[in-house]
Amino acid sequence: MYYKKLFKPLLFRLAPEQAHHLTVKLLEYSLLVPGVGALLKWLYGTDDVRLRRQCFGLDFPNPVGLAAGFDKDGRYYAAMSHLGFGFVEIGTVTPRPQPGNPQPRLFRLPADEALINRMGFNNEGVDALVQRLQQGRPPGLIIGGNIGKNKDTPNAQATEDYLICFNQLFDYVDYFVVNVSSPNTPNLRDLQEKEPLTHLLATLQANNQARAQPKPLLLKIAPDLTDGQLDDIVEIAQTTGLAGVIATNTTIGRAGLLTAATAVADIGNGGLSGAPLRERATEVIRYLHQKSGGQLPIIGVGGIGSGADAVEKLRAGACLVQVYSGMVYAGPGLVKEICTAVLAESQ
Repeated sequence: MYYKKLFKPLLFRLAPEQAHHLTVKLLEYSLLVPGVGALLKWLYGTDDVRLRRQCFGLDFPNPVGLAAGFDKDGRYYAAMSHLGFGFVEIGTVTPRPQPGNPQPRLFRLPADEALINRMGFNNEGVDALVQRLQQGRPPGLIIGGNIGKNKDTPNAQATEDYLICFNQLFDYVDYFVVNVSSPNTPNLRDLQEKEPLTHLLATLQANNQARAQPKPLLLKIAPDLTDGQLDDIVEIAQTTGLAGVIATNTTIGRAGLLTAATAVADIGNGGLSGAPLRERATEVIRYLHQKSGGQLPIIGVGGIGSGADAVEKLRAGACLVQVYSGMVYAGPGLVKEICTAVLAESQ
């Protein structure tokens, strides 16, 4: 309530990226005050054994995660753990640092409770991320590593970039996500085609399975895939032994928006996230769940702005959910709202 009536109007006066950095800095500074961390966990956490989930071999304290993109460089996972998340996914990280696309590159569509971004995998590189992860993590927090390729790496050499990130991060994350579905790196989505994707995942899995204790390897897919392409995803997941799929990334579609078409056109290219993505993301989850006979673990993400939205994803076949854009509009209380709705659903 306080977020929507007080903080959100103030934050929305700032540019989106500026508001993002200000918010997390305020959170970090507040945690320096004795007792604030415990207070935040009391306000936003939900400690209930009925929320625990086992998915792809990991035990999650609750099914709500922070989606990749919020904490690209591993700066905020410790602070965000105080807001009730069961897990945090960091990245997308690339082998070498890169600035991403020119600003402005993040835009709000308030009428649609949506965002458009063309960030372009801006990050400080995998070495910097590893240095931060070496500092440790809060007890019990599950961390996923979302990996990608540098913009100037040709697709023919993309596997090498993914392997670098995989090898560097292996000792510091609990699971990996292969991101080939961002619309903001030129030609990246071409890697979702059956032949290059099979090669990429098989190579990563060969590296993974050679380890004494392999880590779960997941694939993040776009919502814009056809049914035929989704069929390929299920087949590839089975043949390469993927631990699961994250459905979905942002969409390049713009249909059905309440925001004026001229305003959307002025923003230009980028991936759309938030409420307009809810229905399509759920459709993809349901399709993959049914096509795989319920054998493919799915993390549902896209358009989750309420507890009911999250339950919808779980009913469709997701074992876990993630939020990002929804939190921009609903505030940090969204995690607890989802946990409360999940508990109500289980009764």
